[in-house]
Amino acid sequence: MTSRLLMSYNAQAKRARVPAREPAGVVGSTRATAILDHDDPLVGALARRVSSEATPRDALRTAHRIIARDVRPVYSVEDLRRVSRTLRLRRGSCSQRMAALEAVARAVRVRTRVRGLLVDGTFWYPRFPRLKPFVPDQVLLAWPEFRISGAWVPIGELFDAPAPDGDGFANRGGETLFDAIARTGVQWDTCGTAPGTACDLSAHVVADLGHFDDRDELFERHGQTLCRTARTLSEPVLGRWSAGATRPTH
Repeated sequence: MTSRLLMSYNAQAKRARVPAREPAGVVGSTRATAILDHDDPLVGALARRVSSEATPRDALRTAHRIIARDVRPVYSVEDLRRVSRTLRLRRGSCSQRMAALEAVARAVRVRTRVRGLLVDGTFWYPRFPRLKPFVPDQVLLAWPEFRISGAWVPIGELFDAPAPDGDGFANRGGETLFDAIARTGVQWDTCGTAPGTACDLSAHVVADLGHFDDRDELFERHGQTLCRTARTLSEPVLGRWSAGATRPTH
């Protein structure tokens, strides 16, 4: 049983007919957007805290650690939320926390773009074992990439690669996808190693929608995972439900 009815009409209609974009023409940007509002003083203050790091990669690693520490992980479903609001609330979903890292990157003049991925809803079953019927059958994921030293670096490759025999990401318990990238490689492509290794989550990818200059464009073209009614009804609960917790916290 799946929750296709909870998905936005825009998402269901467009994903079937819009071909994936080729990445060659997607150069990314450092500009502020409605979501990545790095012109907000709160986002700017966070950017200044990391701007003295030796390299752009070091700056992003430090920003990631600050966001992971200061922004509590929850299951919010509002992908269009401004980064400044996420920082003010001090809580956010993986998508919202990744957006915060993108905004900081742009503020320190590192270009970003996103890759749109449709991920099988079963990937989230371990987090919602009693709510499986309400998990959408596909979840739209905006996976950030950063232009560092002339190359695009996906967020899952910002930190050092894990040892071949290291534990992967199981999407259960207190560790979220955003937190996991600092510990283990997270990739959505088969990465040339044996199936089931830590970095390979490709088995969960339903479709690759290609690259976009920013997450605003991705969600404008393909919609959010849940329809507006579902978001309105679920956000008051999911937006406060700590990742890994058995019940919402207040």
